[in-house]
Amino acid sequence: MSLSLYDAVIRTYLQFLPGVDQCLERGRAQCAATNRDVDELVACRIFPDMLPLHFQIVTLVHMSAGAVTAARKGTFGAPDLTLAFDYAGLQNHAREALGMIEALEPAEVDGWAGREVTFRAGDVTLPFVAEDFFLSFAVPHFYFHTTTAYDILRKEGAPLGKADFLGTVRTRGN
Repeated sequence: MSLSLYDAVIRTYLQFLPGVDQCLERGRAQCAATNRDVDELVACRIFPDMLPLHFQIVTLVHMSAGAVTAARKGTFGAPDLTLAFDYAGLQNHAREALGMIEALEPAEVDGWAGREVTFRAGDVTLPFVAEDFFLSFAVPHFYFHTTTAYDILRKEGAPLGKADFLGTVRTRGN
């Protein structure tokens, strides 16, 4: 069986982005239940030299919705680190990414196969074809930052489990 680009990439984003939203919602609910200011979570980290939840969410959106935009345009760069969100803003940012991904048509995405996408950040330039851009760069980064966001929320007391992270797995018929 051969997977289309849409099936390999977009369906993955559609599986995990609702899980990101669920994890963020559980973090919000945990703060409400414990009378904690939810905006404190925005700056939380796993370890002092790691980047905070804010960076993780901004980057996972960049590696999903931003990667889609890059495949359309042919160029990709680092995430916009000037974005400033409170917790509700982070949730909305992730939800907007999901909405953008949900609106994609398989034929458009599959039409990106073989298209050039170039990553540029500082002195680094990495030329890709779309398939390799997504499968060896954008999606692995997406998983990393999604996992790190989950870990930060879990560390801060959100009642999360593996099913929250995985979202709805693809089975026969879906």
